[in-house]
Amino acid sequence: MRLLLTSDTHVPARAERLPEELLGAVGEADVVIHAGDWTDEATLDLLQARARRLIAVYGNNDGPALRRRLPEIAHAELGGLRFAVVHETGPAAGREKRCAARFPDTDVLVFGHSHIPWDSTAATGLRLLNPGSPTDRRRQPHHTWLTLTVADGALSDVVLHRLTV
Repeated sequence: MRLLLTSDTHVPARAERLPEELLGAVGEADVVIHAGDWTDEATLDLLQARARRLIAVYGNNDGPALRRRLPEIAHAELGGLRFAVVHETGPAAGREKRCAARFPDTDVLVFGHSHIPWDSTAATGLRLLNPGSPTDRRRQPHHTWLTLTVADGALSDVVLHRLTV
């Protein structure tokens, strides 16, 4: 199963639309996971129309309309792994320990908020993944998103994609 992870799209505040390269990859994924901060319903509608399956949450910049349509935390079992999706996990210091305590029955936690790509594993085995942002790189050198493969209870082919915008 091929997954695409994105977050912090901030359309139209940071970009007029999602990058075409990302949209093309959405069509190739079995599941798209968005970890919040959409800022507009049109982007949610677009990904719902293009993705085979969309798992998504709202972020701190998402208003009442998006909060009515999306949960704060989403859970899904994919390829034998238990996923959770949340927008914010707090400061980087102590993140693994804090998230492992908050999500004890989770194998993979997808989060956003920082716009900084992140891939680490807690002492409990919880894998933490942040895809960065495809539209607002902030202090990062590139706009980014992640793809990965899930099969038989294992992650593989975790790739951070860098946009050339």
